Amino acid sequence: MKGAWEYGQERAEEDWLIGQESRAFFELTSQTIAELNQEKARSPHRPIIFLAESDPIHFLAKFIAVCATDCHLFLCNPTWIASEWAQVLALVQPTLIYEKSTLSSRLIAPLNLDTRYLTPGTRYLASPLICIPTGGSSGTIRFAMHTWDTLIASVAGFQHYFGVEQIHSCCVLPLYHVSGLMQFVRSLISGGKLVLIPYKSLELSHLPFDPADFFLSLVPTQLQRLLDSPILPHFKTILLGGAPAGAELLEQARRLHIPLAPTYGMTETASQVATLKPADFLQGMTGCGQALPHAQITVHSITTGKVLGANHTGRVAIAAKSLALGYYPNPLSDSTFSTDDLGWLDERGYLHIVGRQSDKIITGGENVFPAEVEAAILATGLVQDVGVIGVSDRQWGEAIAAVYVPTAANLTVPALKSALEKRLSKFKLPKHWIAVEQLPRNAQGKLNRQELHHLVPPTDPAM
Repeated sequence: MKGAWEYGQERAEEDWLIGQESRAFFELTSQTIAELNQEKARSPHRPIIFLAESDPIHFLAKFIAVCATDCHLFLCNPTWIASEWAQVLALVQPTLIYEKSTLSSRLIAPLNLDTRYLTPGTRYLASPLICIPTGGSSGTIRFAMHTWDTLIASVAGFQHYFGVEQIHSCCVLPLYHVSGLMQFVRSLISGGKLVLIPYKSLELSHLPFDPADFFLSLVPTQLQRLLDSPILPHFKTILLGGAPAGAELLEQARRLHIPLAPTYGMTETASQVATLKPADFLQGMTGCGQALPHAQITVHSITTGKVLGANHTGRVAIAAKSLALGYYPNPLSDSTFSTDDLGWLDERGYLHIVGRQSDKIITGGENVFPAEVEAAILATGLVQDVGVIGVSDRQWGEAIAAVYVPTAANLTVPALKSALEKRLSKFKLPKHWIAVEQLPRNAQGKLNRQELHHLVPPTDPAM
């Protein structure tokens, strides 16, 4: 099986990176390979490389170079603050750190460490790892351990599912995140083109490429802001994932004939393992679609663990060729990954996600899932964004609190409650409402529910 560098060499003379001279990219990659080979010669162990490049071209060149030299690679968010870097460095001790720079890329250590050569970690696996960060929005950063093989498996499943050979990708998402990285990998190995642009460029009426040939990936927050874009309906397919999308947002996109493909996947599966194709979406179908060929999705009883039949809600489990080996440094104990997501499969095998088990609110003995309440509130059209959590309450055990961004400054809580009367059962109605200017979401649109709790004033001092 060919590696990233072999694909890069084959495409050295092609103009596949739109807006970037291929020969210059090839030379940058070659230079980095030479640097890393020198480091390997000095190291008794396989080097561990942190890649925290903010410049996308430098990031991609170094990604290929690290893969080419069989080093362990850890993708890092260039915007991590000091406490997050401290957390990561306590988990993994890198040999070298490629950090963000402007005109050139340098080998440096963050946090003003005295030396760029840190003591290597004690755990070295046989195969070179590609470790992708996950979980940062909840306060604990982990690295899902992938290999080139797991990434390739994801691409193969994508090609087969969509019936395409070459995958042309328009990437507006961070490359250190799985959703951005996989757009690059798909284009590189399939012979497709890749364009890297800020997502606000999609607000324009013209782009320097034909969107009809391109796959675009967005998170719901971006889609909401781009609904008026004249460009979106012209893309081949717009993959939508990263966070739950409200029913009203999806219906608006459908009315505008935007070729959405709602997806289900995660860092641990090297992006999507289920997708609803645009034709199905535009015909009014809901959910996340069918499993891609490289994956198998089952739904299990929360209490017994047994596999459930169609139309029964339970915990979603995934077996896939693209499944990560585990979280660094610990391998998974099972070939099937039991997620925290709750959902069901219909008679056609289409997946529907209803929420997360860990987000469940138990109020007055009733189970409530934030995703359902958030979708109902968004469907009123009275709020731009909303997050729902449970807060301690002496009477109810937990009370539902909604933190929201109002559409109009004069929006009142009674107006919100009135709009929800026919949309939610009484026990699912929030008891606390907090208006804010913006919700704490990360670059992928995921809500930081821990931070959300800090926005809710104490409601029950006795608890």
